[in-house]
Amino acid sequence: MNLGIQGKRALVQGASSGLGFAIAQALIAEGALVTICARPGDRLEAAKKSLGAAHAIGADLSQTGEAERVVREAQRLMGGVDILVVNTGGPPKVEFLSVTDPQWREGFESLWMGAVDSIRAALPQMMESRFGRILLVTSAAAKEPMPGLTISNGLRAGLLGLTKSISNEVAHAGVTINALLPGYTDTERLRELGIPADKISANIPAKRLGKPEEFAALAAFLSSVPAAYITGQAIAVDGGFLKGI
Repeated sequence: MNLGIQGKRALVQGASSGLGFAIAQALIAEGALVTICARPGDRLEAAKKSLGAAHAIGADLSQTGEAERVVREAQRLMGGVDILVVNTGGPPKVEFLSVTDPQWREGFESLWMGAVDSIRAALPQMMESRFGRILLVTSAAAKEPMPGLTISNGLRAGLLGLTKSISNEVAHAGVTINALLPGYTDTERLRELGIPADKISANIPAKRLGKPEEFAALAAFLSSVPAAYITGQAIAVDGGFLKGI
């Protein structure tokens, strides 16, 4: 299938590893011009070189104003942003009574305001050009809370409502916005949480962890021209983990 995104300009956040890296790789394979973003350092530069990305922007998206700055910089570097992948690191694993106020605020700035500021900065140009694809990488925890991920469980669920709300306002302008819900995927983040892969796999109908490239394949399709009629959706890539409809 021709995805129709050759030459489209994409900004992929959190792309130095894991799901963000895989999404950037998939978009580049389809001919998109890709700028990646992650915390500054050798890892970001190594990812840019490995991917063959056009540009790399160092930023800590948990800091106020950084998400908007990154979008503006990507627009300057590429002449615009047609595809925006909002993807920030997950908050620490901690139960509710142990969450500190600074942890709540940092999670809010990263997961919530990072998404809001990124989308708000990207939308006007997308709407003017009559083409835009916005993807929010959230988590299956947005629909089915995962043990100990209190901050993520709470904030990511709200992003689904935000996705639906925005989609209703911008669909007429050729802009789509969808939330992607990864389940347990074989990434560094999963290993950081310290959950044994075999224990997780036993509770997944597919009986294995997901692969980053499987998730990225959906992201690439939703970024495409043929996906123009898919918007306001929350789509899980989880091997059947979610129990609800």
